[in-house]
Amino acid sequence: MTGTELHPRTVRDILQDGWLIAGNADTPLTGLQYDSRRVAPGDLFVAVKGGQSDGHAFISQAIAGGAAAIVYDMAWEGGIAARRAHPDVVWIGVPDSRVALAQCSTAFYRDPSRSIGVIGITGTNGKTTTSYIMKSILEAWRCKVGLIGTINYMIGSKTFDAPHTTPEAPDFQRLLRMMADEECSHVVSEISSHALAQQRVAGTVVRAAIFTNLTRDHLDFHATMEGYYAAKRRLFHELLADEGIAVINADDPYGRRLADQMRADTQIRTRGIRVLTFGMQSADADIVAEQIAPGFQSTKFRVRTNNGAFDVESPLVGTINVMNILAAVSVAVGLDIPVAVIQTGVRTTPQVRGRFEQVSVGQPYLALVDYAHTEDALERLLQNARTLLELSAGSRPHRRTRRRGEQLFLTEDAGHGRVITVFGCGGNRDRGKRPKMGEIATRLSYFTILTSDNPRFEDPKVIIHDIEAGIRGDNYIVIHDRRAAIAMAVELASAGDIVVIAGKGHETYQEIKGVRSHFSDREVLEEAITRSLERHRRRNEKPGRPCKAGSC
Repeated sequence: MTGTELHPRTVRDILQDGWLIAGNADTPLTGLQYDSRRVAPGDLFVAVKGGQSDGHAFISQAIAGGAAAIVYDMAWEGGIAARRAHPDVVWIGVPDSRVALAQCSTAFYRDPSRSIGVIGITGTNGKTTTSYIMKSILEAWRCKVGLIGTINYMIGSKTFDAPHTTPEAPDFQRLLRMMADEECSHVVSEISSHALAQQRVAGTVVRAAIFTNLTRDHLDFHATMEGYYAAKRRLFHELLADEGIAVINADDPYGRRLADQMRADTQIRTRGIRVLTFGMQSADADIVAEQIAPGFQSTKFRVRTNNGAFDVESPLVGTINVMNILAAVSVAVGLDIPVAVIQTGVRTTPQVRGRFEQVSVGQPYLALVDYAHTEDALERLLQNARTLLELSAGSRPHRRTRRRGEQLFLTEDAGHGRVITVFGCGGNRDRGKRPKMGEIATRLSYFTILTSDNPRFEDPKVIIHDIEAGIRGDNYIVIHDRRAAIAMAVELASAGDIVVIAGKGHETYQEIKGVRSHFSDREVLEEAITRSLERHRRRNEKPGRPCKAGSC
C-alpha cells in the first residue's frame, strides 16, 4: 500500500503555483517516475537533468512507455516541438524540474511527513550508528519506528535493501507514506549532503534534526568545504518544522558555527525552534558526556543536562561511539522521553553492521570492520583502537616490523598490543584526502597494508600512489588484492593485537571498472581468521612443535 490506491491522484493534485500546464488537469496519475525505463501506463514522468544524463533526452521513451503527463524545465529548448508532437499528453512546465520532482513526490504521496515524526540526521560521520541508537530509544518508548539509512530501510521489524543513504524524492516520499500507513509514529532518517544539495528531501517536515560533525569528504561533488557546509545547513534552515529541535555537536567547529547562527537568527527564534548542543569537550554545551569509561564489552558514561544527570551504558564499544550515543540521547531529552526509557534504549542498541564491528571466531586478538573512509573517521577509528590497547593487560612498548625486500620480519617484541590496519581509498572520488589518510594510518598503526577499496573506473595503482604521497615511514606494504591484504593482516596478528579493516564496512560488493562483485570485509576476515587458526592447530599437532606464543 502506497497511500495512493484508495484515492488516486490527478495532475491537479500535484500542481504548484507558477507552473504552466497544457492539457487536462483532471488526468489521473497511477505513478511517478524520474527514470524513463521504469515508466508504466498512466505515470507522471519528471525530466531531471542529472550529473550523467539529462532526463529531457528520454521524454520520448517515457511517452512510449505510457506516461500520461510530463514535467519539464521551462528553459528546455525542445518543449514546443515536443508538445506539438504529443498533444494527447499533459505537459507541465516548471522553473526547476529537480525541485519539482520533490514537490510532485510530496504531493503525490499526500505529504506523509506531516503525519509522522521525522528525525533527520546529517553529518560526515556517525549518521548510521546514531540512527540505530535513536531507533532503539524510540522503540523502548513503545513507538513503532521506520528507518531510512545507509545499511538498510526498516519498517518496524521489516527490512529492505538500501541502494542509497537517502533515496531519490519519489522513493523517499513513498517510503514515508508506507511507514505512515504501517502506523509508524516516528521515522529516523539519515540525510546525506547529496540529498540536501539535490533537493531529494525538499518539502519534508522534520521534527528533530541532528548535526553529527563535518569533516572533509565529497569535495568531488561540493567542490569546497563551504559548499559542503551549506548543503548540511539546509536541513536546519529549510526542513526543520516550527517548534522543532536542532541537536548540534558543539565540539565540531562547523557545528558550533551552525548553533551560533541559528541562535542569532530572529526567524528561527520566532518559529519556536529549540537549539540543543552536545559534546564531550564543550563544557558549555547543553548536554555533556562525562566520566567516560570505555571497555571491551561496553561503554559507560554520565550524561549531564540542564535538568540533572544520569548514567548510560551501551554495548557499542569505543569512545568513538560516545558522541553518537550522546546525539541520540540529546534528541530524546528534547522530546521529554523519560530517563529510564533512554537508558533502556541505549543499553539494548544492537551492533551496527560495519561500524566498529567486532569479528570473532575464537582468535586471541581483536578484529574490527569499519566503514571509515574519510581522514577524520579513520583517525578516530585508529585512536579508539589504540585506546582499547591501553586498556588491555599486558600491552607494552615494542619495536616496529622490519622489511627486507618483499619479506616481512617481526621483531622479538612483536605481538603485544599492535594495531594492524588494512585500508584503501575509493576511485573517482575526492583525491585530496588520500595522502592525508595514508599519513594517519601509518602514524597511528603499528603496520599498515594499503589495498584496493572500490577503485571504480580508476587505476588502483594510481589511487595507492596518491595514498603513499602522504606516508613518511616504512611501516607499510602494498597488496592490491583486498582479499590477500586481509589475509596478510591476519597472518601478522598475534595475541593482544587489533586488526582493523577499514573503508567498506557493511558493503557486500567491490566495484571495479563498473562491475560490482560480491565482497564482504566481514566474510573475508572471518574466513582468513578461520584458515589461520586451522593452520596453527595442525602445525601444533605435529610432534615436537611448540605452540606459537599467544596462538594456542
